[in-house]
Amino acid sequence: MNRFLFAGLALLAACNQTPPPTAAPAAKPTIPGPDLATLADSTAPAALLAYGKQYPGSEVLIKTRLGNIRVKLYDDTPIHKANFLLLARKGVFDETMFNRVVKNFAVQGGQTYNARTIRLKRYRLPPEFRAGHFHRKGALGMARYDDEQNPGHLSSNTDFYFVVGEKMAPFQSQAMAGRKLTPAQINAYATVGGVPSLDGKYTVFGEVIEGQDVVDKISNEPVESDKWPVKDIPMKVEVVK
Repeated sequence: MNRFLFAGLALLAACNQTPPPTAAPAAKPTIPGPDLATLADSTAPAALLAYGKQYPGSEVLIKTRLGNIRVKLYDDTPIHKANFLLLARKGVFDETMFNRVVKNFAVQGGQTYNARTIRLKRYRLPPEFRAGHFHRKGALGMARYDDEQNPGHLSSNTDFYFVVGEKMAPFQSQAMAGRKLTPAQINAYATVGGVPSLDGKYTVFGEVIEGQDVVDKISNEPVESDKWPVKDIPMKVEVVK
């Protein structure tokens, strides 16, 4: 047999060999916690409280194209805290972006115009108003909607905001606030700034401990008529402590 024929037969034999089996893609690890597709207003509080006790956490890092924001979550707002930890660990916020920016007021995130890959039912959280938590600059709060149909001031499960606000004189902050302010709070509004008109109406459940300059950068981004940033500001949220 000449060498050309032998080479051809060898090539044919190689082509007819059964390819080795390919490894199946690794399954995504299961993230513990309540099923987001089944939570409801009536079941969420108990489920989230149990989750927060079993899987505690205290700080999260929000990564954006403008920099990182490190946030401390408050222990005395346990339902909102556990909800934020759960959604962060499940990757829900990683599919969202900052979707409403109002300069010198607040920047809000948690929505997207893209299809979500994580099944998530709309449930709401009972308010956890605390006299010691107020809307100073850097406060983390949870949005709410449908005021006419939401007399209990239930919070959104996904839409959160950071306060930017402005500095104001003591008489202005007390006049705007929905409740009596302490001298320390009045001083904070005068020296740091904030939005006292939101006090007692929206739950504050954390604060910025690093990256307030990033919040300020987001606040200064150009926006469309609906306050959505002209250039998207997606986020990745990680529980770091």
